[in-house]
Amino acid sequence: MIVHSSPYLCLFYPVTAGLQGTALGSDEEEIVLIVFVLIDPDSNKVVNVLQYVVKPRTADINENILSEQCLSEAKLTEAAVKAAEPLETVLAKFESYVRTFVQSGDRPRGMIFVTDGQLPLRQCLHPEACSKNIQLSEFYESFYDLRKEFSSFYHAAEEMHSIRAMVEYLGMLPNPDLEPIEFQAEDVRNMLNLVLRLIADGHKFNQLEVITVRLEPGICSKNEEVDSNCVVRARGLPWQSSDQDIAKFFRGLNVAKGGVALCLSPQGRRNGEALVRFVNQEHRDMAMKRHKHHINNRYIEVYKASGDDFVNVAGGSNNEAQAFLSKGGQVIIRMRGLPYDCTARQVLEFFDSGNNPCSVLDGEEGVLFVKKPDGRATGDAFVLFAQEDDATAALGKHRELIGTRYIELFRSTTAEVQQVLNRSMDPKTYEQQQPLIAQIPQVPLLPQHIITSGTRKDCIRLRGLLYEALVEHILEFLGEHAKNIVFQGVHMVYNAQGQPSGEAFIQMDSEQSAFLAAQQRHNRYMVFGKKQRYIEVFQCSGEDMNLVLTGGIPAQKVLTSPGAVLAPPYGAAAAFPYVQQAQAASLMPAGNAAPLTPRAAAPAAFGFPPIFYWPYPSPPVSPTSYYAGVPPPPPHQAAPTLVIMNGLPLSATQSDVLNFFHNFPEITQDCIQMQRGCDPQSGSEAVVAFPSRAGAERAILEKNRQSMGNRYVELFMV
Repeated sequence: MIVHSSPYLCLFYPVTAGLQGTALGSDEEEIVLIVFVLIDPDSNKVVNVLQYVVKPRTADINENILSEQCLSEAKLTEAAVKAAEPLETVLAKFESYVRTFVQSGDRPRGMIFVTDGQLPLRQCLHPEACSKNIQLSEFYESFYDLRKEFSSFYHAAEEMHSIRAMVEYLGMLPNPDLEPIEFQAEDVRNMLNLVLRLIADGHKFNQLEVITVRLEPGICSKNEEVDSNCVVRARGLPWQSSDQDIAKFFRGLNVAKGGVALCLSPQGRRNGEALVRFVNQEHRDMAMKRHKHHINNRYIEVYKASGDDFVNVAGGSNNEAQAFLSKGGQVIIRMRGLPYDCTARQVLEFFDSGNNPCSVLDGEEGVLFVKKPDGRATGDAFVLFAQEDDATAALGKHRELIGTRYIELFRSTTAEVQQVLNRSMDPKTYEQQQPLIAQIPQVPLLPQHIITSGTRKDCIRLRGLLYEALVEHILEFLGEHAKNIVFQGVHMVYNAQGQPSGEAFIQMDSEQSAFLAAQQRHNRYMVFGKKQRYIEVFQCSGEDMNLVLTGGIPAQKVLTSPGAVLAPPYGAAAAFPYVQQAQAASLMPAGNAAPLTPRAAAPAAFGFPPIFYWPYPSPPVSPTSYYAGVPPPPPHQAAPTLVIMNGLPLSATQSDVLNFFHNFPEITQDCIQMQRGCDPQSGSEAVVAFPSRAGAERAILEKNRQSMGNRYVELFMV
């Protein structure tokens, strides 16, 4: 008779450098101690105790690593932690022990972890290992939750929130057999005592928890009911994020099949938000504790959302999309820029050619073209692939040609397929679009006799104001210079939606007063409550102010102040605060222009500098700002290739951009146009004109997502 031995139970107890207990892992602090205790459930004996001090990656940067709570929970010192081995080495050592002792020999036995609740593996180890690109072994993907096993066996009416609560519930005394063992964390002794007591009382561990490490595809119907207690909204995601990237952010928590829905803007581009559906409320509540955790240097906001929100984004009623998605492919690729007469056979040949071919799932049935309500092509298609490994090969064909057109490829999701197909069949989608500068709110213009004119530089221009700033805050900022402001001389500039643009023009009583104010207050800080912002102050003329406040732009004019150069207005809204609708329609024409084709929209008769406008960006992101002041090339030269720099530090200058592109000698200050964004958290932007497309492509390949200061910079080519 063959007797099958039960798998070993292994207590897993981590300690981080920060918060412990119910807040374990919520602060993103790294693991500094891991205790493994191997138990033979057949004999109810301790087999081995392995304790590893772990060196966090911040140990060489920060002098003090450990929190007070960490020091109280574990027998650790700063010196011991800094002298320890990193997490990847510790995990490799334990895995080697498991292979040698647990899984070898004549009668190998398995091993299952036992943890104090869900947090040690789900909220602590898995997220940290994912962020450090550490591949965990399969035995980290399942465990027994001691709290649930305890409550189930002893029929505890109250929920157990800690090891101490379980010990007190049973009135347990110290176990003399465990006294000789020296534990780095005293809670491990109590946890071990509880497990031994459960086994002695006849409990069989049977409520296995499984950790899903890969998002499974799934389809959501418009009629499906989704529990609102299982959904969150994630905001601030990198534009390039796929559904798998978002699932990695929530690694350790079980996302429902097809449970990541990337949100698209009305213009069809990803807007940095996603709705995520979890398998139950317990996992949703743990997801909420990842509010302001990071993807690279970007922190992600996590909020509660409703089931209706998820269905509105991910749900679909298009039968063609449902049939396409039901084929079960692991990878969906979105194609943009296809010739309108492109066939499924050409798509198959596109992916099956070259040095790294890949096969489309189900042949021509795995290609879904996006069409307008009347059946005309849009130039978009979705393609299915069977395995995750096919994604790399497929995306490697980005910007290769079908006929004479280069094709853009992006990783897509089931929710995006449904959104795009739903939108493509809506006739309203293709109605004549309104200009992005719509009807201007009726903001009363100042009487013309109040607005000064002339070329005397007796005015100053303030940029970078807090949006809450009022006239009295400006007066306080200017200090003693405020007494030199003329009557009714402070003019706030509003954007096209009637909101403060962060600029103001101020009329001074003389050129000398304007000169001194610009010289002494430039780049000084304005304080508003707990906020503070440095303000740029430039000396300018009444004509300059007059043109901006009444809807014009100084034609190729540079406003100077002591030691500073004033860049052209940083956005169309600031540049045209009161432009009339007829002009706006001329400046920003709507229509179905080809994607990624900048259009110089301003008629020459207006005398404005060129305004570039992208009417329909490609996913995952394209510029949606309007950039002024990029000079046109001479007639004998080819047009430059523009590269958008997104996420620059707010204090970034042209010199910083030049240093960023130090290995690109063709870039000079004349090639750089700085822009200030409306959202302070998103940083500044810049437009860099490369003389050749090859140079622009090399820049994106080498410099995309490289850091400037404490921010990483994203590059997009137009």
